[in-house]
Amino acid sequence: QVQLVESGGGLVQPGGSLRLSCAASGSIFSINAMGWYRQAPGKERELVAAITSGTRPNYRDSVKGRFTISRDNAMNTVFLQMNSLKPEDTAVYYCWADLKRTKWSLPSNYWGQGTQVTVSS
Repeated sequence: QVQLVESGGGLVQPGGSLRLSCAASGSIFSINAMGWYRQAPGKERELVAAITSGTRPNYRDSVKGRFTISRDNAMNTVFLQMNSLKPEDTAVYYCWADLKRTKWSLPSNYWGQGTQVTVSS
């Protein structure tokens, strides 16, 4: 069993900041990549940022310079620091991990339950 538990969402005014956290727990052998997706009402889920061991983080264009993703490998945790938030950032944010449960298993995708981020005055 693998769980991804997010925290840190909420309501913030335009220009404000939030920090999301996601901790992966359970039967985990290794984590290749972790990241954040988001889904706004009536829209498809989209990648916000992802970080893979040994490579530079990847961001969607609309959040570059405002969001920063980081990872604590020892704690199987990923963070998303969101600054200069805009109303268009409003969405449910989902944590994602590409991981192996055993040495011999294939990597699989796992998702958190989602956390609401609302940017509004």
